[in-house]
Amino acid sequence: MTDKKNLYDRAKQVLMETSRTFFIPISKLPDELEEAVMSAYLCMRAIDEIEDSAVLSTEEKVNLLNKISVLIKKPFTEAELAALFEPYKSSLPAVTLELNDWIVLCPESATPAVLSATSEMAEGMGKWVNKAFNIETEEDLDEYTYYVAGLVGVMLSDLWKWYDGTDCDRDLAVGFGRGLQAVNMIRNREEDLSRDGVDFFPNGWEMKDMFTYARRNLDLGDEYTKDLTVGPVYYFCKIPLALAFSTLDAIEAGQEKLTRNSVMEIVNEVVAE
Repeated sequence: MTDKKNLYDRAKQVLMETSRTFFIPISKLPDELEEAVMSAYLCMRAIDEIEDSAVLSTEEKVNLLNKISVLIKKPFTEAELAALFEPYKSSLPAVTLELNDWIVLCPESATPAVLSATSEMAEGMGKWVNKAFNIETEEDLDEYTYYVAGLVGVMLSDLWKWYDGTDCDRDLAVGFGRGLQAVNMIRNREEDLSRDGVDFFPNGWEMKDMFTYARRNLDLGDEYTKDLTVGPVYYFCKIPLALAFSTLDAIEAGQEKLTRNSVMEIVNEVVAE
């Protein structure tokens, strides 16, 4: 798939199928930045599907993630990537098998940032799959959430700088990603525990400890947005932060999740600021 228009349309379709949450804010980004962020999201979703696979063995996941990490650190061909996926074609979703297309979609000058972050994320995911996600300490939690979410904040910061020169604090960028991930861990706790007993809470932590961790990092995310000019990029970051804070409030109040009306109210409040 080499025609850029067809590739863009296909990427939008897969983005809608894999994340209704990010489809709208990504679609509102300007021109080349939309392509870059959509490419980045789909690349990271591609490797995330490997990490989360219920079909692949631990050994297969680690092998595939590590090989992808090494391959995309240097110049590579579509054929090399296809050869990696060939033994797993029946086990992997389309978003993963079309990884090369998402890379091609990215504007050429932004591709190094996307590939660097995706490579580092794949390596980190492979490490934690191999450790069976055995998080014992807060340091372990910090490392895991850095790989799967903090890196997203760093990579987005690289793309903001690439697009219009915006400089963001990288530590705050990591906190931005970590905070959103911690909220997901809180929200999905029962599901994670039922899936092979995966427990992302450090030893001895109760729900209140993870709430504290999440709020501390979301506060860093709030600081992160202060470097952004009000506009599509600002809203892209500010809306998920506002929803994350409100999700914590809702869970503490005994609700499972935000209602659709609550989500719309929060989004409208952010845009009206």
